[in-house]
Amino acid sequence: MSLRTALPQVNTPLPGPKAKAWLDKREKVMPAAIKQFYPVVIERGEGAMIEDADGNRLLDWVAGVGVMNIGYSNPELIEAVKEQADKYFHSMMNITTNTKYLDLAEEIGKIAPVRGDNKQVMLVNTGAETVENAVKIARGATGRPNVIVFSGAFHGRTALTMTMTAKKAYALGMGPFPDGIYRADFPYTYRAPDCMPEEKMIPFFIERLKSLFETHSPAKYVAAIIFEPLQGEGGFIPAPLEWVKEVRKLCDEHGILMVADEVQTGFGRTGRMFASEYYKEAGCEPDIMTFAKAVAGGLPLGGVVTSKEIMDKVPGGTIGGTYNGNAIACAAALKVLEVMQRDDYSANARKINDVCMKRFNDWKDKFDVIGDVRGMGAMMGIEFIKDANKTPNAEIVGKIVQTAIQKGLMIEPAGTFGNVIRFLSPLCITDGQLAAGLDIFEESIKECV
Repeated sequence: MSLRTALPQVNTPLPGPKAKAWLDKREKVMPAAIKQFYPVVIERGEGAMIEDADGNRLLDWVAGVGVMNIGYSNPELIEAVKEQADKYFHSMMNITTNTKYLDLAEEIGKIAPVRGDNKQVMLVNTGAETVENAVKIARGATGRPNVIVFSGAFHGRTALTMTMTAKKAYALGMGPFPDGIYRADFPYTYRAPDCMPEEKMIPFFIERLKSLFETHSPAKYVAAIIFEPLQGEGGFIPAPLEWVKEVRKLCDEHGILMVADEVQTGFGRTGRMFASEYYKEAGCEPDIMTFAKAVAGGLPLGGVVTSKEIMDKVPGGTIGGTYNGNAIACAAALKVLEVMQRDDYSANARKINDVCMKRFNDWKDKFDVIGDVRGMGAMMGIEFIKDANKTPNAEIVGKIVQTAIQKGLMIEPAGTFGNVIRFLSPLCITDGQLAAGLDIFEESIKECV
């Protein structure tokens, strides 16, 4: 059986001896501040499976935190990279024109669910860079200085994006921080004020957002409102569609640009190529959208897409960079788009959702420690609690994660309180692997409650 279709198999407690030697080396040569959560040293990967240095086979439900949507070692992707590598590796777009950049920008423009008929794309290298540049583009287009972000947000770890990121464990000791960033409450409906009826939740959160115009920045100074369609680090919390509609109205009323940060939600993950497709169907699509992570199958690439009208207002020289739109990364991304659209990876995500949500909701009925189950497509979260007061239970999450890894399943915590387990498997996972992973997950919960 090839690794691509294999099931989890752990032959030695992790880390095994070979992995342990590598982890000892890691401790010597890498900063401890770059944390490692699992005792795993990857040797090779195929599909949704990885094999470690000791030959253990692990089912990966983390996927590089949403990077490997197309899976490990896709043969067509490998060939596309080899073909471009035979021609040239890199050509800076300020110096010579790399045609792969243009082809990719054209393809993204065709499918990106943002406002405007004529779309333009700026390519960069990382998710944090996409958000940085989305802010610069919004400021340049509006002439306004301020940006509104949300509780639970994760936008990166640069000086600006760690300011935008809510969880300050990612910014400990890194101040002072840039000015002009203001935070509103994200519609985390599971933790809305006690006894609030459902029909009052969206108006409540919208009023909390509007209050910033009085307490922090008048609307006329706000360039952009930026949010994740489904918060990642914040705990896999979907933005309710009715809330997005109201944010869209608010932006239109005040000339503010609405920015969807799709770094993690893009490329089939939520059951559509982009989560903003749901917004476009409802008439509330964003003005600007960021993307990264899964776009190039594991090579560093990201981008910002918006209308030509908005891009034309950005002062010359304020955006750009040496490696932006690297030719090999662009070649990989073009192949990722081709394969995902041809093989309907978004449908795979919806199918995965159907299977997992049924099982997750069964667990919610069975285990008192599970308080909430939520998500879109193959981006789902299970929130663990201690009691009827919804006290966050990070302790059991840590135990479940470490129990599961020893059984051959890699899962990862998330959430403001560290009490959510996220689902982010490659979208090419087989039915057998999905079933095996769910069984390991349930066994691990049972052992830890």
